[in-house]
Amino acid sequence: MEWKEITKEAEWDTLFEASTEKPVVVLKHSTTCPVSANALQEYENYLKKQPNADVDYVLVKVIESRPVSNQIAEDTGVKHASPQILYVKNKETVWNTSHWAVTEAHISAVLS
Repeated sequence: MEWKEITKEAEWDTLFEASTEKPVVVLKHSTTCPVSANALQEYENYLKKQPNADVDYVLVKVIESRPVSNQIAEDTGVKHASPQILYVKNKETVWNTSHWAVTEAHISAVLS
């Protein structure tokens, strides 16, 4: 399974609304940050194994897609951090963490 990059607020709006039927996991990624590069590797490692197939997986590049990142923070009520991962179900953030805590093990524990 692979993540899909979202770059437009309308794409996020659609996913957020649809989270009542299919939850979404969002990785907020900074393309200039080594900690974020590590988080992306952990995210991809999780997706290569046996990811929860009932979830949409997306990535937002926080520098390149700042309006989308800001909209996610506004809609979820979760203060922006980078890297940051959010699990959104029924338009609510069920789980989120950031920085070095974005690990394959954490993602697996939450989504299994």
